[in-house]
Amino acid sequence: MGLIWDGVREAFRILGSGDREVWEITLRSLLVSGSATGLALVIGIGVGAALAFRRFPGRNLAVTLVNTGMGLPPVVVGLVVAIMLWRSGPLGSLNLIYTPAAMVIAQTVIAAPLVTGFTVAALGALPPRLRPQLYALGASRLQMLWLVLQEARLPLLAAIMAGFGAAVSEVGASLMVGGNLGGETRVLTTAVVLAARRGEFAPAIALSIILLTLVFLVNLVLTGVQLRERQS
Repeated sequence: MGLIWDGVREAFRILGSGDREVWEITLRSLLVSGSATGLALVIGIGVGAALAFRRFPGRNLAVTLVNTGMGLPPVVVGLVVAIMLWRSGPLGSLNLIYTPAAMVIAQTVIAAPLVTGFTVAALGALPPRLRPQLYALGASRLQMLWLVLQEARLPLLAAIMAGFGAAVSEVGASLMVGGNLGGETRVLTTAVVLAARRGEFAPAIALSIILLTLVFLVNLVLTGVQLRERQS
């Protein structure tokens, strides 16, 4: 218990002292995971809408693959992305390995199946006559999609929370494709791993508390939006 309290005190000390390195790591975590979540939303909503509204051969297999991807091991994602981005790999000429961009790609691959699965479930739960009614009122395909997404906005907010949570808490893939380079690719999760490996448990606990606080604040904002939407 003493070690935990030391970590808590260290977290408050770091936050109070304005440690530049910690704030830099925290900001990088937010930017990388936020970017990955945004890309996952674009991909997940598009693919999820196609799976929810279209009937085609192999649809059940595609949905099964999406559901499988929701539990995809991050270390496997990291391995595949690292091979693709490695200097001798298919995308090696882009020189993205060990950069924040590589981490964004890996986290997007992890978060996108979650967003897609939530989108399929949310849009599939809408009244089946909603889309024909919108088309009958003269809505275009894009207008129809925008309107049904508004109807399903509360579950989609849950998709954002799930996607961001999966991205920001991921460590295996970030280590493999980012390398945990100080001042370049180090984020909160990889910083925790580094501190723990060094036996510096108080800083590791402090960084963990900062990470949990970041996730809590993001979810607090999105939950507040959900509650306001339900009351309106």
